[in-house]
Amino acid sequence: MNRSRRRKQVVKQVFWIGILLGFALAYGCNQRAPINQSRSDLPGIEVPPPEPQPYSTEATLLAVGDIMMHGSQIKSGYNSQIKTYNYDNFFTEVQPILHRGNWVIGNLETTLAGPEAKYTGYPRFNAPAPLADAIKTAGFNILTTANNHSLDRGEKGVLKTLENLRSRGLKPVGTAASLTEAQNILRVEKNQIDMAILAYTYGTNGIPIPQGKDYLVAVIDEAKIIQDIQTARASGADIVTVALHFGSEYQRQPNTQQKTLVKNLVNAGADIILGSHPHVVQPYEIFEQTNTDGTQRKAVAIYSMGNFISNQREKYRDLGVIFKVRLRKNFPEETIEISEVKGIPTWVHRYTAQGRYQFRILPVEAVIGKRDDALLSSQTYDRLETYLDQMNRHLNSLVIAANSKAQVNPENHLNLQYQRDYLKLASS
Repeated sequence: MNRSRRRKQVVKQVFWIGILLGFALAYGCNQRAPINQSRSDLPGIEVPPPEPQPYSTEATLLAVGDIMMHGSQIKSGYNSQIKTYNYDNFFTEVQPILHRGNWVIGNLETTLAGPEAKYTGYPRFNAPAPLADAIKTAGFNILTTANNHSLDRGEKGVLKTLENLRSRGLKPVGTAASLTEAQNILRVEKNQIDMAILAYTYGTNGIPIPQGKDYLVAVIDEAKIIQDIQTARASGADIVTVALHFGSEYQRQPNTQQKTLVKNLVNAGADIILGSHPHVVQPYEIFEQTNTDGTQRKAVAIYSMGNFISNQREKYRDLGVIFKVRLRKNFPEETIEISEVKGIPTWVHRYTAQGRYQFRILPVEAVIGKRDDALLSSQTYDRLETYLDQMNRHLNSLVIAANSKAQVNPENHLNLQYQRDYLKLASS
């Protein structure tokens, strides 16, 4: 029995000695090959760097047409008790839409030259500076100031308007206080997408630009615009947006000069063209371009965005559009594409309160969908439904025409599938 017991003890001892030796050997191996040593440290072995993971970023441009200030609009925001102006109510109903944009652009078709220059509406506009506060609160961050009313208060009016906008964090484009300032192309980056923004006007209502100070207002000169586009491209802009104050007033279709200029600017490298001045909405058009390196590029131009806010009540002049262009940048290639184009029709509602006119901008489709606005009658709702249908068809008219032409001629320069993809103005 004793001999058997001793044999069992020896077996146990041998077993535990084996376990300990195993741990020792494992520890020794680890010491000889440190765990932080990579394969690339070993001679003769090269490990390629990891492939960058693809991803994309998106950003949205929202643009509107003419922000005007007729006499009745100026009066609508005046509080006689505290002697101040406030125009927030103009934009309350569209503010939620505008706040969804990254670049939010409007055409400021009035000066903000101060009370000493007297507040007046048509024909030479000068509005209270609190309008800029309301514009900023609404969600705008960029205003085009090159239009036929830029010089309504002369050089001082241009400079004071720039001062009032910049002091509120708004970026003006199209007018400048110096030559150096005029030569600096506005660049605004959102979500890693770098956009250059340019703005020009056909003229200044016959008011001469002071001699030697052409920089005050950027006037349409095709060669100069093309040069600016190319400069923006060469400096690394992903997208070049050009705002043009041009066309024939109250005409719902672009004229030959508009179409020719737009085509030439798109060929030169413009990606987005935003039209204003006619005071009525004109259609948009989509282009597919072949770059010099053989790559494809999409561009979009809306010839006129109509009146965003004004006291013009004639047919179609109380209608406007919030023009939406969504952009996508793909990495690691860093390619840019237009992923969505959409128009959001708007209507200027003028009504009477406390013995004077009041104004507000309504997003037509959203208002119709709720149908709960106490200030609107059933007849007004019916009229808005008609407006919405007409506006959607009107905005799309050039795209639809291009589709029809492409179906007849398959070699048409417009990409048919691309056009179809973007025929969704009223769908969302």
